[in-house]
Amino acid sequence: MSGGVDSSVVAALLHSRGERVVGMTMQLWNQRRLPEVASEKATGRCCSLDDVYDARYVANKIGIPYYVVNFEERFEENVVKPFVQDYLEGRTPIPCTLCNNFIKFDQFLDMAASVGSGRVATGHYARIDQDPLTGRWRLKRAVDDTKDQTYFLFGLTQEQLARTLFPLGGMRKTEVRELARELDVPIADKPDSQEICFVPNGDYAAFIDAYFREQGIDAGSARGAILDESGKRLGEHRGVHHYTIGQRKGIGIAAPEPLYVISTEPATQTVVVGSGDGLMRRRMRVKDLNWISIEAPSGPVRAMVRIRNRHIPAAATVYPGSGNGVVEVEFDAPQRAITPGQGAVFYRDDFVLAGGWIVDSMDT
Repeated sequence: MSGGVDSSVVAALLHSRGERVVGMTMQLWNQRRLPEVASEKATGRCCSLDDVYDARYVANKIGIPYYVVNFEERFEENVVKPFVQDYLEGRTPIPCTLCNNFIKFDQFLDMAASVGSGRVATGHYARIDQDPLTGRWRLKRAVDDTKDQTYFLFGLTQEQLARTLFPLGGMRKTEVRELARELDVPIADKPDSQEICFVPNGDYAAFIDAYFREQGIDAGSARGAILDESGKRLGEHRGVHHYTIGQRKGIGIAAPEPLYVISTEPATQTVVVGSGDGLMRRRMRVKDLNWISIEAPSGPVRAMVRIRNRHIPAAATVYPGSGNGVVEVEFDAPQRAITPGQGAVFYRDDFVLAGGWIVDSMDT
């Protein structure tokens, strides 16, 4: 239970159906840590202190046992540190996916099993079914396409899918709020969370700078040159973690035409900028593929591929690699700002075929 309306409705709905339900909230990050970026007044974050209070209040009102479980150490090791390292190495990470892969559907499932719970239910907008012919568990997009969260769930294994419930996947958000009122859930009108739990107001670079200071790392060592695509020096940057591919604002270089971040090269501490045309790529490599709704194929597969959460899936061909866990993807048409570190999720109709992490991209 995150303290939001979605997980609260899930708890109330299952309880109303006669299921034995235990409410649990994961304590992931000390909100008072890094005081220069932490804020008691920050709103819209997942898993804030107010969310914990709301989750407890809802559980008490429903009449179910409720616990807060501390995963701070595991969260820092499996989510925060990789998040920081990815930015330093020129990648743009997805902390919510890391949390799903290594905490919510890994450590949390193990913890739930240890107290006798066979399944975990969450408020994610996604659907799960089982192939009647093969018995394979399949992940499907939510009915409400505006709330679909399958992009962040591509790491789920067959075992995890078998033990997970997504009761809201067949509903629209308006229906969920109406159900909250019918079930007398007291936070039916609470706004959705928008920000990452450990990054107040979405300022990733400020968080990393503060984390550097806390850990005794010299943030100045990340400074370097801003170059154009011909290699000409245009200025100096404050650290590669301040820049992501496709970024336009905040580059700090005056130019007659708009400049975009084309790439970051941590090995030489350089940021390369150029025109928007330089962001277009047709091919990419993807690693650590997790095949979900189908077995890993032996030959090319056609799919609709999403390269970031708000990206409209684009038609592509996926070419299996040579056994090293890397595949190549060739889009029918060039895509803008293919970004290392982001997820690439492959769809066929409503089914999630597979997902993995973008390594790099190529022009042809």
